[in-house]
Amino acid sequence: MDETNPWQALRAHTAARIALGRRGVSVPTSAQLAFQLAHAQARDAVHLALDGEALARDLAAQGQDCVQLHSAATTRADYLQRPDLGRRLDDASRARLVGGSKGVDLALVAADGLSALAVQRHAAPFLAALRERLAREAWTLSPLHIVAQGRVAVGDEVGELLQARAVLVLIGERPGLSSPDSLGLYLTWAPKVGLLDERRNCISNVRPEGLAYAQAAYRLHYLLSQAFSRQLSGVALKDETVEEGAALAGTRNFLLA
Repeated sequence: MDETNPWQALRAHTAARIALGRRGVSVPTSAQLAFQLAHAQARDAVHLALDGEALARDLAAQGQDCVQLHSAATTRADYLQRPDLGRRLDDASRARLVGGSKGVDLALVAADGLSALAVQRHAAPFLAALRERLAREAWTLSPLHIVAQGRVAVGDEVGELLQARAVLVLIGERPGLSSPDSLGLYLTWAPKVGLLDERRNCISNVRPEGLAYAQAAYRLHYLLSQAFSRQLSGVALKDETVEEGAALAGTRNFLLA
């Protein structure tokens, strides 16, 4: 690999596969093996099961109550082949929420999505950072509802059954070849079954190698404040914290350096 190649300096700023070098007409063996490992990790992340009990124990240490639920997708194969089943709760979970307390400001939901690894690793530390932000607010929060085999829209049903003003869904995003554990955050005002994605705000790639927990909590707190003030979410609610978030992290765009 030619260390004098100007592309080498850019490798410090991205996990993208650039400046790999070559051996003859092929990439080096080390680069090929790294690609195969990343591909295997991404495939494993899709099929890995969420350990809801372990996650609940981690959160209990922070004083966070949890409720274990399940979507209508009974197996991982059903979940992958029938997206509609992952968007609704099974009968037992629905009955459990129908008989519970109602009327919170913000319903909290965690679903495995397409990367249970993301939720397992990042849900607890992100929620700790978020609670620091929300400590100054008077909003009421539900326990964290951990939904196995859940997709984003399952949060709408949870929020509706809890009669919540808004719902926040923490979910594992589709793995990439450099990010098998990316956590996504979805905020929806006035949740109810049948809403479309245009009603949601998304904060993506929450993980130490992507959007740091403190930055993600900062941006979500802004969106929550605006949602509660304006009583809306989705395409009508814009995230205007990008510049402030960069300043918070002390970062700058290396392309403008």
